[in-house]
Amino acid sequence: MTCSNCVASVKSKLLIHPEVLSAEVTLDPQQAVIEMSQHISTADLQKAIGNSKYTITDSPATHDTHMKSNPVSWFATYRPILLIFAFITGVSTIASFHEGLFHGMQFMAVFMAGFFLVFSFFKFLNLKGFASSYAMYDIVAKKIPAYGFIYPFLELALGISYLTHFDPVFTNWATLIIMGVSSIGVIESVLNKRKIRCACLGAVFNLPMSTVTIIEDLLMVVMAALMLVL
Repeated sequence: MTCSNCVASVKSKLLIHPEVLSAEVTLDPQQAVIEMSQHISTADLQKAIGNSKYTITDSPATHDTHMKSNPVSWFATYRPILLIFAFITGVSTIASFHEGLFHGMQFMAVFMAGFFLVFSFFKFLNLKGFASSYAMYDIVAKKIPAYGFIYPFLELALGISYLTHFDPVFTNWATLIIMGVSSIGVIESVLNKRKIRCACLGAVFNLPMSTVTIIEDLLMVVMAALMLVL
């Protein structure tokens, strides 16, 4: 590896592996410290980073020969996204009460603003890593890799639009189209039981693709549709 882009590329590819919980990649020294849910052979890790100029080898000096394979619970796996949804739901609920009355439309607008702003934030932490992961399953990003770099900006724009009540009809239609198209690749991956990494929280957390990801995308589609109808 010769630069920070190399480090980001190797890290994002390692995190795509479904059994990799975390990966700390450094340039000096040139190494990767990988936490796994179960043992992964060096050959499999090499496949994860692809047939590129990077070669990964085992380091006897740092390898933990007493490593145990501990199964990770469903809650532990999805704790980051569950906590985010809990916080956004709580804030949206508080913001939706006026004079003792709960306003459903206000709740959905605040919830969607929080959702898009928070999720775009995590994607911006490692934009290149997100784009690389997103291109693994999104039907648009597969054909147009640049879309993976554009998508976080679209989420940011939607979040600001819901927060400022900018042209609700346009904003909701944009959400329907963007999230509807995004959900297609997610649904295909889950139905085909592909063990790939979900890019919903960028390259920060290693979340596996599952029905949770489908619910996340379709929830935005349903809320946008309700706001157009009501």
